[in-house]
Amino acid sequence: MTDETFLLTGTEEREPPVRLLRAGRLTAELAAGALRAIRYDGIEVLRSIAFLVRDKDWGTYDPAISSLDLKEAEDGFQLSYKARCAGPGETVLRIAAEIEGRNGRITFTGRAETETGFETNRCGFCILHPIVELAGTPVTVEHTDGARAETVLPDLIDPWQPFKDMRAITHHVCPGVTADCRMEGDTFEMEDQRNWSDASYKTYVRPLALPWPFTIAAGEVLEQRITLTITDERAEGSVPSEPGSALLTVRPGEAWGTLPRLGLVVTPETAGDSLAALSTSRLPAAQSLLFHYDPLAGHDARSLAAFAEIAAAFSGETMLEIALPCRDDPALELAEIARQVLDARLRLDAVMVSPAVDRQSTPPGSAWPDCPPLEEVYAGARAAFPALRLGGGMLSYFTELNRKRVPPAQLDIVSHCTNPIVHAADDRSVMQTLEALPFITRSVRALYPDLAYRIGPSTIAMRQNPYGSRTMENPGGSRIPMANRDPRHTGLFAAAFALGTAISVAPAGLDGLTLSAVTGPFGLIAGEGEPAPAGTLRPLATPLAWLAELAGCPFQALRVSDPSYVLAIRVERGGQTTVLLANLTPQAQRIDLSSLDLPDTATCLRLDAKSLAAAAKGDLSRQAMDGGPLDLPAYAVARIDG
Repeated sequence: MTDETFLLTGTEEREPPVRLLRAGRLTAELAAGALRAIRYDGIEVLRSIAFLVRDKDWGTYDPAISSLDLKEAEDGFQLSYKARCAGPGETVLRIAAEIEGRNGRITFTGRAETETGFETNRCGFCILHPIVELAGTPVTVEHTDGARAETVLPDLIDPWQPFKDMRAITHHVCPGVTADCRMEGDTFEMEDQRNWSDASYKTYVRPLALPWPFTIAAGEVLEQRITLTITDERAEGSVPSEPGSALLTVRPGEAWGTLPRLGLVVTPETAGDSLAALSTSRLPAAQSLLFHYDPLAGHDARSLAAFAEIAAAFSGETMLEIALPCRDDPALELAEIARQVLDARLRLDAVMVSPAVDRQSTPPGSAWPDCPPLEEVYAGARAAFPALRLGGGMLSYFTELNRKRVPPAQLDIVSHCTNPIVHAADDRSVMQTLEALPFITRSVRALYPDLAYRIGPSTIAMRQNPYGSRTMENPGGSRIPMANRDPRHTGLFAAAFALGTAISVAPAGLDGLTLSAVTGPFGLIAGEGEPAPAGTLRPLATPLAWLAELAGCPFQALRVSDPSYVLAIRVERGGQTTVLLANLTPQAQRIDLSSLDLPDTATCLRLDAKSLAAAAKGDLSRQAMDGGPLDLPAYAVARIDG
């Protein structure tokens, strides 16, 4: 029997076990040496406290943990452990951690030392504040000089650090309850991690204005301490929050809109396989193809000719995504590309142009690389492709667009990508990035209210690393930040994540959304050793087929009692209602749909671990709804028609 973990995530590798720790009414989950989901009376206070080490490409080390010692009592807990990071060559960094929780207070001390010297971009604590309940709310920030500032956490996403030189930050957990997070041992600052689609505000050690990478000298010791203190001024005997119901409810929301066109991306490297795949009727009926063209990667006239063959066989819109070298006059470079497009007889409806250098991030305090003014780039694109819609923005992520805002006057379309494994790659963190997407789209709409808006390619694996010299290889199929292949793309997890992405960004009124390639490691066709049989469709293809079929139809947002568990949307088409749902968790969820007034004749298509093989062959069976709650297994997606 095939392992269910493999069907769900594309790997038999299980995540580290989680241990629930209690300190009175304060709880935390211990996972891989970090504290996660820190709650008071069931309300999330902090998303994480972790002692992290980053390499020179901003990859996160996964240190080997040993000597874990945990003592628990009625009023709290005390634990310690050791960890070891193996760096380049024979360099080693050793970490000793001590964590204590007592009656509403947690203290986490980390000590790092090396006998060999150790190169790193960051070594120390990262503290994550949640975003959904805290965005735009008041906080008190204490600076390293003792000054205190009454301010607010950003609502629209801040491109730079909202707070610097931090010693402590205090926020309201609920009426009468505050949380003070105090940071000692170095200078801390905060960045708005929603830029990268992380669902957190991150407070981290060592200001980015200081040089990186830096070397911890042999014999040098770094020691830091984080203290979280809860102050509860409510009347004595106040009742803690009751745990939520096991039954989720779905109710009509207020937002209406139109679902975007679904796109698929094609690269020169996958063009031949993509042409063959698109010639079959098995793939989702996408409305748009995005051709990726990068002369600095060796793409040339032959690449455009391959695209032309695909475009000739495709009835939908086509767009050429150009990473412009900008080693010459951009107008001359674009004119030459336009000539090659004409010679190849490549049918295009739009072009998206971005200087290749802008794919790399320019962090705070760094010098901007040489680049022609974007006005010149866009003027050259208009002259070279006068009959086509012109897109601008970033071939990387919202971070880069937010920090280098493109002039909109010459553009028809603004575009960027998203990626969920920039900073963390565990299953829960990846799914939590969906919380950040509405903040990203609202921030883009605030900057560019009048432009058509496209997102993608947006996939779990990273196609290009704006923050280092490379993406990370992943031959073992693990959960690795910044990896260029991710096993979850092949499993049911990707189906839930893609549908969750589409639901999360729908209220932004997108013009187009690209969530997959046609073929290859980012694509829809299964390879050897995957949950779906080789040559059949990956689970991701099923929700993409639904989205493609419903593109252009009006939708109504739906409110789920706990959207961190399940996301849902209702679509109207030809007098018929379709409800799409995605389970974002590895546990089964039971969902009450009675508020949606679905007809007795409603039927359901459900893609889960049991039906994955049938769906891969296009044989997903439809079942009648019985009027009761809908059971949605781990990472399952469902479509209800009525």
